[in-house]
Amino acid sequence: MTTGASTTTYPARPRRSRLRTFLPLGIAAWLVLEIWLLTVVAGAAGGLAVIVLLVAGFLAGSAVVKRAGRRAFRSLTETLQQQQAGGGAASGVEAGKNEGNGFLMLGGLLLMLPGIVSDVVGLVLLVPPVQKALGRYTERTFERKLREAGAGGLGDAYTQARIHRPDGKVVPGEVIRDEAPGSADEPRDARPPLGY
Repeated sequence: MTTGASTTTYPARPRRSRLRTFLPLGIAAWLVLEIWLLTVVAGAAGGLAVIVLLVAGFLAGSAVVKRAGRRAFRSLTETLQQQQAGGGAASGVEAGKNEGNGFLMLGGLLLMLPGIVSDVVGLVLLVPPVQKALGRYTERTFERKLREAGAGGLGDAYTQARIHRPDGKVVPGEVIRDEAPGSADEPRDARPPLGY
């Protein structure tokens, strides 16, 4: 008597993206660099100078985040008031005025983090020309990624993401009914079938 043992083959695991591969290594290198720079500053200027530097960075960052939050809230209330009054969308001047809130908030958050490299990057993000250049770059990149995905909008992108199986294969499907919908001859059972 022979038993037929079936061997199941598992699909190949999809490759990890470069971001997922190198992001943990980059974060670890950044943390080591921050700690090393803080010890160098502590050796050159003293421990009190490092504490003052960290506290000043935290206070400055919290002030920047608070200011960016107020600007964003004011922009939101102005936009809502204009829409309720029937004024339509905000003009180009107002949109340009509120363009850098995201980078302003990110700069403030980086200032709040303890470390010298994060403080320098946070201060660079507070410069308006840098904010505008990064805003244009991220907008172009986002639009290019949407075009590459072939999505007409975020709803289409969401639908496309939902039809992909975990193994990466696309499963297109369509529901085909044998009987005509709405035929008055026989009543339809609205319950789903119990089994396949």
